[in-house]
Amino acid sequence: MSKTALSQAELVVRVIAQTAVGNETYFCELDAVVGDGDFGYSLARGFEVVLGDWDAMEYSDVGGLLKRTAVTLSKRIGGTSGPIWGTAFLRAGGVLTNVTDPGGADVIAALRAAIEGIKQRGSTDLGDKTLLDALVPAVDELEAALGEGAGAALERAAAKARESAEATKGMVAQRGRAAYTGERSRDSVDAGAIGVAVMFEAVTKAWREAGLELA
Repeated sequence: MSKTALSQAELVVRVIAQTAVGNETYFCELDAVVGDGDFGYSLARGFEVVLGDWDAMEYSDVGGLLKRTAVTLSKRIGGTSGPIWGTAFLRAGGVLTNVTDPGGADVIAALRAAIEGIKQRGSTDLGDKTLLDALVPAVDELEAALGEGAGAALERAAAKARESAEATKGMVAQRGRAAYTGERSRDSVDAGAIGVAVMFEAVTKAWREAGLELA
């Protein structure tokens, strides 16, 4: 297992966890507009445990790290977010299990698997006004830009995630509590989509500051 690849994966997971915890109030406020307002709280509680158990987690490769994270999230995050985020990490981890030196193509395959897991678990797809409306375009952009280097690709993916998340304003929610508000849901962005954008931005910033590239 490439220590570089594993350290990069650890950076990404830690930054995602720290971002979820640090933006608890912001994500709750976004979700409260048309949802039940617990998105930030649920996400923060799960990722707090990930951070708290970090030194005790046992894994030997990137896939193991992601699957251990998945187990924690599935157990600790309440509501619909737990199964969705847990499934995403589990599916991504499955793709990367026993991959000794994952590169850009492996990362994309893992993200695609996470997306399919979210679609199946949430019975949702693009256009339903969910986190997928930011995640899918961001992954598409990441894949298209990998030839420019990981740092540049992340920059482009983060920008696309933000643009796509903001574009959820004007969409009618088809899933979750927001779906019950009908046309009123057009007036606000989707909290999950914004959450994805904020996480992409945080990972991009951390990656750039660490001067990393893909293994």
